[in-house]
Amino acid sequence: MSSLAVQDFNKKRTTYTWLFFLLPSIAIMLVFFIYPILLTFFYSFTNLALTGEAAKELKFIGFDNYVRMFEDPTVRVSIWNTLVFLIGSAVIGQQVLGFLIALLMKHKNKTFRRVIGTIVLAGWVTPEIVCALCLYSFFGDDGTLNAIITFFGFSEVTWLFTVPMLTIILANIWHGTAFSMLVFQAALDDVPNEIEEAAVVDGASRWKIFTRIIVPYIKGTITTNMMLVTLQTLGVFGLIYAMTGGGPGTSTTTLPIFMYNQAFVNYQLGYGTAISLLLLFIGIVLSLLYIRSMKE
Repeated sequence: MSSLAVQDFNKKRTTYTWLFFLLPSIAIMLVFFIYPILLTFFYSFTNLALTGEAAKELKFIGFDNYVRMFEDPTVRVSIWNTLVFLIGSAVIGQQVLGFLIALLMKHKNKTFRRVIGTIVLAGWVTPEIVCALCLYSFFGDDGTLNAIITFFGFSEVTWLFTVPMLTIILANIWHGTAFSMLVFQAALDDVPNEIEEAAVVDGASRWKIFTRIIVPYIKGTITTNMMLVTLQTLGVFGLIYAMTGGGPGTSTTTLPIFMYNQAFVNYQLGYGTAISLLLLFIGIVLSLLYIRSMKE
């Protein structure tokens, strides 16, 4: 065999070897990721239901579920609630608070970092349902917060009915801030101290060091963390459902809550899958925006 033929054979063998080792991963992706998405997409065009006449015979109904979805005023309320919850708890809450905690811990001694890190991590390692019950007890009518404000002479407040959206936003911030803190802590530790020291020698203020050195240096981390926190927050269900159930009324009904109610409370699985694809579409759009900003 010629040398070119041998090289071509070796390349093909290497390619086939990599494909062979990738087959288990590809199979898992197809079975547990691609197939469920395609099945969900198909069911969104059907009248799939758990009870009633629709449960007897599966029918293809075209875009009826999507037309119904965009004509349903509760869907618009759910989208708005989802965006408020997302911006309040992820963009403003977890991102900003996690960054501030990580920044305050920068250059601190190990004991201080361990104590503060443990306190913040307590909320993250707590299961979502346990976190919801803790915050429900805190904001409840006979909860800790009312006990504190009545001790100082103020009247009790029905937090879960007066400001329900604020309560679930604060609950999600407490539950998820630790992730952003860990991400930013690792990024800030990678900022070279020599650059900051040189800036101090040149007379730069702390604000200029922060805006001209630290933030540009970890810009990619900020965008990546924002994307991860956004996608995680879009799918929050148990925390909201356990605290408010989407109420009172529809004041805390986000898209995951509304999807669950339609699919498993009203047994309209076809309509529920159409709503789930709307949620997936929002996640894809936001991810593409974040990826584009990272490239820029």
